[in-house]
Amino acid sequence: MNYLKSLNEALHKAMDLYPHAVIIGEDLLDPYGGAFKVSKGLSSKYPQRVFSTPISEAGFVGLATGMAMRGMLPIVEIMFGDFTALIVNQILNHGSKYRGMYDNKVDVPLLVRTPMGGGRGYGPTHSQSLEKLFLGIPGINLISPSIYHDPQKILLSILATEKKPTIFIENKLLYPADLIDPENMPGNWKGFSDKKKYNTVILSNNDFEINDLTFITYGANAEVAINACNELLYEEELTSEIIIISDLRNLPLEIIKNSINKSGIVITLEEGTYRGGLGAEYSAVIHEHFFHILKHPVQRVASYDFPIPNSKTIESEILINPKMVIKKVKQLLTNDYV
Repeated sequence: MNYLKSLNEALHKAMDLYPHAVIIGEDLLDPYGGAFKVSKGLSSKYPQRVFSTPISEAGFVGLATGMAMRGMLPIVEIMFGDFTALIVNQILNHGSKYRGMYDNKVDVPLLVRTPMGGGRGYGPTHSQSLEKLFLGIPGINLISPSIYHDPQKILLSILATEKKPTIFIENKLLYPADLIDPENMPGNWKGFSDKKKYNTVILSNNDFEINDLTFITYGANAEVAINACNELLYEEELTSEIIIISDLRNLPLEIIKNSINKSGIVITLEEGTYRGGLGAEYSAVIHEHFFHILKHPVQRVASYDFPIPNSKTIESEILINPKMVIKKVKQLLTNDYV
C-alpha cells in the first residue's frame, strides 16, 4: 500500500465509523477528489457529508472550528500547505484556545490535513514547508508521519481520541511512495518503532551498536537522511542512527539520549527554511537536556532562506538534499563549522 491509498482508506473508514464526521475543503467532489486525490470517492459514498467550499480557507476552517465545538468531527483539507498561512488566526486565536478558555468543558476535535513540500516544480507559493508556523502554538497537535509510520493508523487514532485541533502534515513526495515496515528494512538498515500513539521510528545501519552520527528528522526528510547516510557509510565509514519522529511538538528524549550516548553528535534535518525552524527548537531542547554528553553543538540542515523557484534545477539546489547533509557532517568532523 502506498501513502496516498493509506490516507484515503483512513478517511473512508472514519466516515463509516463516525456518522458525525464531515469532510470540508476545495474541489473535493468526485471525479476530481481533491488536488492530490486523497479524498477521492468520499463525495460519491457520503454525498451529504462532503462539502466542497469556495476559495476561503479562513472561512471554512472557522466554520469547522464551530462544528467541532458543537459535537461534530470535521476533517478539513487545505489544498496546499502554503495556504495554511490563511488559517493561522483561526488556529492560533480560536481553535487552540477554546478548551482552556472554557475550563476544558468544550472540545475542539478539529483535524486539518494538508500537503507540504517542494520537489515538484510548483514554484514559490505552492512548495513551502510551513510546519514551523504552528510549532509554537500551545493547545494543538502537529503530526507528520513518514512512510516508515502507519499514516492510516495515526490519522484514525487522532479522530478517535483527540479533543483539540490537530495539524496533519503530508509531504507531497510521499503520496506515491510505498509504506515500509521499519522492522523489515531493505539493505543493511535495521529499524524498530517505539509503538506509541504518535510513534517514533529508529533506523540504524550498524545493527544499533556503536554509531558515529545521530540524525533527527521527519516526513520525506527521512529519505534525504538515508541517502546521505548510505554515502557517509560507503565513502567515510561513518555509521548512523536516524530518529524519525511523527509528533513534531514532542521530542522522544529517551530515544535521543540513548543514541547520543553512542554518537555524541546530533544533526537535525527539515525541508523548511533554516532560520527559526524546527531544527532550532530541537537544538535548544537537546542542549538543555544533553549538553554534557554532546561532543559538538547540535547541527541543523534545512532548505536555504530563499523563495522556492519553478526551475527544477535551482529548486533541487535550494531544498534540503543529501549533498547538504554530507557537507555539514564533513565540516563538523573537521571543526570547520559556525
